Amino acid sequence: MSVPAPRPRPDRTAPDSSDLGGFGYRQQLRRNVGPFASFAAGFSFVSILTTVFQLFGLGFGFGGAGFFWTWPTVFAGQLLVALCFAELAARYPISGAVFQWSSRLAGTDVGWFTGWIMVVGQVLTVATAAIALQAVLPAIWSGFQVVGGPGAESSPLTATGAQNAVVLGLLLLVVTTVVNAIGVRLMAVITSAGVVVEIIGVVALVVALISHAERSPGVVMTSTGAGEGNYLGLWLASSLMAAYVMVGFDSAGELSEETRAPRATTPRTILRALVLSGVGGALLLVGGVIAAPSLTDGSLASGGLAGVLTARLGDVGGRLLLACVAVAVVVCTLAVQTSGSRMVYSMARERAFPFASLFGRVSTRTGTPIGAAVLVGVGAAIALAVNWDQSAVFTALTSLCIALLYLAYLGVTLPLLVRRLRGELPSGTDEFGRPLFSLGRWGVPVNVLAVVYQTVMVVNLAWPRASVYDLTGGTWWLQWSALLFIAATVLVGVAVHRRNRARHGGPIVLGRLQVSEPVASDRVEEPA
Repeated sequence: MSVPAPRPRPDRTAPDSSDLGGFGYRQQLRRNVGPFASFAAGFSFVSILTTVFQLFGLGFGFGGAGFFWTWPTVFAGQLLVALCFAELAARYPISGAVFQWSSRLAGTDVGWFTGWIMVVGQVLTVATAAIALQAVLPAIWSGFQVVGGPGAESSPLTATGAQNAVVLGLLLLVVTTVVNAIGVRLMAVITSAGVVVEIIGVVALVVALISHAERSPGVVMTSTGAGEGNYLGLWLASSLMAAYVMVGFDSAGELSEETRAPRATTPRTILRALVLSGVGGALLLVGGVIAAPSLTDGSLASGGLAGVLTARLGDVGGRLLLACVAVAVVVCTLAVQTSGSRMVYSMARERAFPFASLFGRVSTRTGTPIGAAVLVGVGAAIALAVNWDQSAVFTALTSLCIALLYLAYLGVTLPLLVRRLRGELPSGTDEFGRPLFSLGRWGVPVNVLAVVYQTVMVVNLAWPRASVYDLTGGTWWLQWSALLFIAATVLVGVAVHRRNRARHGGPIVLGRLQVSEPVASDRVEEPA
């Protein structure tokens, strides 16, 4: 009796490859990213454990207990942006999402500058994520304080703490660059596992903090512990923490060419990553404030959540939970670097980036843009190295990178609003025949509020506060460094773009260089 041959499994990459070919690109990256890994890319970029632990002390030091309210404010604003991005992710499932979206909405000149600012911002974000290890590792074991020895001051706002942060950050960048070069499958496995650890860690931390509460949650209605000065100004400065945390949800879009059924998957994972981060982060903030031994002795501003944990749970319990935070920092840095490398790759394959033949190449062995990953890693390492003697490395880099990301996001939502008002947003169906994600009649008001919110936050983040950018208290160019750096980024971008236009003989034409052959496709079955 003959045994029937097994039925061949459907090739789910063929329809996605054909869809990509419709935009003028052939499939080079490997589609190894499923729905959970796509969600993990966005969630690990946001990484509430990394960023809340990194900047809790900064936010509290400015706004006291009442700084909690910056969190729901920023969350509401970023949710408006994420809803706009979800619509675009469904319509343009292409790597280099922000560059591609802006280019297709406002033309490739606007899109190029949006992508350029985004790349610079992502490189700085990688550096900022990497130095978050300083907020965790020395609290786990004093031996991680390499600079000055175990007895040296480990606060990142001190000379030895800042220098040690650079050392730990550089070591982490070596690891994440190697992982990114090996392949997206390994990256997806590590990111997914790290997200599971992070979610478990968030739940455990919230339970531990609430069970050791010293005061009522009502304390967040007060300004207890705030710095000196006008409270509105302090509160706005404290919003830096929330603004820094809730970015990067769009990174799921950066992996669109590596995601199966991206039109259906990516919009949902963008929103899920932000919503889950928003809820978990709010609980962490409340837990930290109500469990802190004191709100007025300065320990919460200097030690942050790491100090609260070790004080309340003891050395063993506190260190176990801090180990979860360390895992989150590693995964966050990996996710940000992956996202940045895809942006570089997307621009380089259009010959719109310096050394395009190197950075726009995908390794046939690993299926990843190795050159782009190395570039982002080296750029982040340089950003750390030049800040070796700068005790404001945490606050200055954080504010600067987020101001740049908000500017890049604005380069998408503003053109989207113009196209929406003209009624030019395309419709269609996803890989399973369902209508593409759409805001419908709510699109215009959501988009308007998103643009207003982003504009206000860019001004707030780039404002030349000495307490953020110049902890020396007397260096004018440090105080104005955000505006100076943004101006320099734009000027360098002008020079690079003029060279690109000369080489192209005019504006960039998307997809012209990567036209694919038609690929036969059938509708795929929706994954579980």
